[in-house]
Amino acid sequence: MATINLRTPAFKSDLNGSLQSVVNSNQRLRVRKSTSSSAVKSTKIVAQSYEPLVSSNGPIYLSSDSSLRPPQISPDAQRKTKIVCTIGPSTSSREMIWKLAETGMNVARLNMSHGDHASHQKTINLVKEYNAQFSEKVIAIMLDTKGPEVRSGDVPKPIFLKEGQEFNFTINRGVSTDDTVSVNYDDFISDVEPGDILLVDGGMMSLGVKSKTKDVVKCEVIDGGELKSRRHLNVRGKSATLPSITDKDWEDIKFGVDNEVDFYAVSFVKNAEVVRELKDYLKSCNADIHVIVKIESADSIVNLPSILAASDGAMVARGDLGAELPIEEVPLLQEDIIRRCQDLQKPVIVATNMLESMIDHPTPTRAEVSDIAIAVRQGADAIMLSGETAHGKFPLKAVKVMHTVALRTESSSINMVPLGRKSKKSHMGEIFGYHAATIANTLATPILVFTRTGSMAVILSHYRPFSTIFAFTNVKRVQQRLILYHGVMPIYMEFSDDAEETFSRALKILVDKNLVKEGQYITLVQSGAQPIWRQESTHHIQVRMVQG
Repeated sequence: MATINLRTPAFKSDLNGSLQSVVNSNQRLRVRKSTSSSAVKSTKIVAQSYEPLVSSNGPIYLSSDSSLRPPQISPDAQRKTKIVCTIGPSTSSREMIWKLAETGMNVARLNMSHGDHASHQKTINLVKEYNAQFSEKVIAIMLDTKGPEVRSGDVPKPIFLKEGQEFNFTINRGVSTDDTVSVNYDDFISDVEPGDILLVDGGMMSLGVKSKTKDVVKCEVIDGGELKSRRHLNVRGKSATLPSITDKDWEDIKFGVDNEVDFYAVSFVKNAEVVRELKDYLKSCNADIHVIVKIESADSIVNLPSILAASDGAMVARGDLGAELPIEEVPLLQEDIIRRCQDLQKPVIVATNMLESMIDHPTPTRAEVSDIAIAVRQGADAIMLSGETAHGKFPLKAVKVMHTVALRTESSSINMVPLGRKSKKSHMGEIFGYHAATIANTLATPILVFTRTGSMAVILSHYRPFSTIFAFTNVKRVQQRLILYHGVMPIYMEFSDDAEETFSRALKILVDKNLVKEGQYITLVQSGAQPIWRQESTHHIQVRMVQG
């Protein structure tokens, strides 16, 4: 039997009725409203009248008397959209990693295109040291593979390219003249054809291919600029024929296995077979590491459904995506990828250029602020900083801006939850996740869930409740993984055999950390893949008052 229980101390109620729901054996939900005196203390849910407007993302609720007044954001408000920070020379010290964490970093990204194993090892050790000090705070580690990048060779000094100038790329190594530089990819000649457009640094410069020989590609500069060493090269509309996981990547992946990182972000994934190959390797190593696919190539868009199905999540890597495909397609692809990941209950990260100007400047452009807000409104689980925190001049200010903009956007009166998102009726956990989110939204309560696998917290995150999901787990790896999911605050705690004793300890932690207050209501869910303190056939939702 599955039940929804409303639990609270015995005192007189002034609610007009209470919700009691029972799901019978064939999973039909029956709702009964009691007109008798309830044991649940009154909670006023509607304080003002709201009139809905219609938008493509759902209704917009504006207060009839304060439609343009900014809402008051509680100082205790928890940001739901997570922040991924790339660690580099600007932030690799113990002091800076601590400050990033306290400012808002949820995931530390190791960019394997830069640095060596020794420098990344130092970062991993510092993050683990931070995690060991807290039960309610955690930073996950994401290892981002270099992938099959095509780059120009080293130049002793920048070469200035002028519009209309002839310029060449050669597969012969070590060449650097005023009109020719080498590339690091022997099949570069085969991959390009006359008429192709070469993009340097994601489009900062562009050249048109005029002709080619057995070892040289001859071009004409379309958009000029300074060509520096080891610049990234793309062919618009094409992906290089290199393997998605290179020999260097496999070395880095093994490094990640040895250090028990939480996520791999795999660059330039072309098809689902790449993901399956990596997962088979991780299974052979008995490594519990989730695979995030970076959608950044023309091939990945063609095979998007199967790639996402095989993965554990996705990153919208807009830099290379906008180089290989028409740039006007990127916003539409971003929205589509986010929606697909939401439907699959997989986390999605929006990355690249989010606060690019803050690499050199202490304040962002207004367009960058809007970019963050749009990603939050679209429902991204996380937003990412790259050069802003890796080598930028103002890494902490960049994180603060991202945190503040995300929190402000989340606090707006716009309903960001698609109304059409319904529970999968064949799955009991889905049903209880959906109705727990509904009850929590109606009563304005946070949600409390206990999980060993993380599955119920992921389901709850999928339904995007307005308040925080406090996910207590007795598995450190699960805690670290859940930090990437929208709205989930994972907390490590040992479970006892006594359910009520464990519930009480969990509530005490929340009160002691000022995450909930005495007298406040919380919605407690007992459901999911593995039963804890309940029979496998029984699922619960309870509304409880927090007591001292």
